[in-house]
Amino acid sequence: MSMKTIDCCGKTCPLPVIETKNALEKEGINEIAVLVDNPISRENVMRFLQSQGFSVSVMEENNVHRIEASRSGREEEKTVTTAQKLLVFIDGETIGRGSEELGAILMKSFLLTLKELNPLPWRIIFINSGVRLAVGDSQFIAALHELAALGTDILSCGMCLDYYGIRDRLAAGRVSNMFEIASSFLEATNVIKP
Repeated sequence: MSMKTIDCCGKTCPLPVIETKNALEKEGINEIAVLVDNPISRENVMRFLQSQGFSVSVMEENNVHRIEASRSGREEEKTVTTAQKLLVFIDGETIGRGSEELGAILMKSFLLTLKELNPLPWRIIFINSGVRLAVGDSQFIAALHELAALGTDILSCGMCLDYYGIRDRLAAGRVSNMFEIASSFLEATNVIKP
């Protein structure tokens, strides 16, 4: 059986990930090639395929990234896990209503307290103005680096970083997309939104 190829050039995330997911679900294939024309889509598609048990390689020619992925003929049986996955969802720079100054103090206290939780947060997602907390000049970077060192996955919405013009200043975690963010809610066992 030949490798299925999906051309997602000219499409922005999360469309390449969604089209890849749909192809895998509809056709039950074990080999796929996805063409994208930007590094963000390349990284997001690669991460998605790897999360689905695929081995991934990438070739680039004329600004087109060809992501080739394959997995063994039978899917590995997925083991049911009882591990808790605590998701922290932050959509602003402060906590609560009222004083912005107090709200920033509360946010710093909240982020410092997260490392004391049991279980530790599995993932922290920043969207909208919350992405400003993960950039280089943020007073929260040290706390986020501590959490990352403890194993917490820190994601910032790429569209939000672009909206505020701060993608190049991201200093904690990695850039994500709406598909991965939405999927995180399904995968989480608990969600905290301060």
